[in-house]
Amino acid sequence: MNSVDTRLPLYQRLRDDLATAIARQQWRPGEAIPTEAILCERYSVSPGTVRKALDLLVDEGVLERFQGRGTFVRRPQFDHSLFRFFRFENANGERVVPDSHILLREQRNAPADVAKALQLAEGSRVVYLHRLRLIAGRAVLEEHIWLDASRFGALLEWPLEAFGPLLYPLYEQQCGEAVARAEEQLSVTQGAAETERLLQLPAGQPLVQIERLALGYDGRPLEWRRSRGDALNFRYRTEIR
Repeated sequence: MNSVDTRLPLYQRLRDDLATAIARQQWRPGEAIPTEAILCERYSVSPGTVRKALDLLVDEGVLERFQGRGTFVRRPQFDHSLFRFFRFENANGERVVPDSHILLREQRNAPADVAKALQLAEGSRVVYLHRLRLIAGRAVLEEHIWLDASRFGALLEWPLEAFGPLLYPLYEQQCGEAVARAEEQLSVTQGAAETERLLQLPAGQPLVQIERLALGYDGRPLEWRRSRGDALNFRYRTEIR
């Protein structure tokens, strides 16, 4: 078992090794990992150590267990977060995933805030995407997306018409980078003239801004995204138990 800090408990080191293996797609999202017995033999550890390591990864949302089926690498449903915040429905009131239209794709130097979020040196090269999300041809969300060019350079050659509405499956298929989780921060802003123009909103209309940092299974930042939409179409829903 590899670890940079042998002072960590054995189950924590095993957790880190398993997370690294998942990040390297030894087991892909949606796939089952080996049984506890196989992991015990492979890593020469006790069943209790394996169970504690797996429990940590389940609690973190990296793995999920299914009774009688085994333990699987969890594939998060990230677009669900947008449905928590915005009412994306068609004319019949049915929930829909907005279409995507890429306005700009280019390689550029990372601005300071982007470099900090992605843990890159300032001025590092990034892939920048500017896109709209649309329902029935009407723009409902504007997005600015930044990715480390050294890891996502393949997207610069991918046909724009093949991007589709969901980017994370594309990251996985074309770049070998799987998103495990994301951190989001919400705020309300005004005076974003470009957003108002693209979303056809009146000047001064309040906008909800969602800043999202997407992370891999090894905890490394993969994508930083800023999304803006009409605050009058905003909602917040949560469950408290």
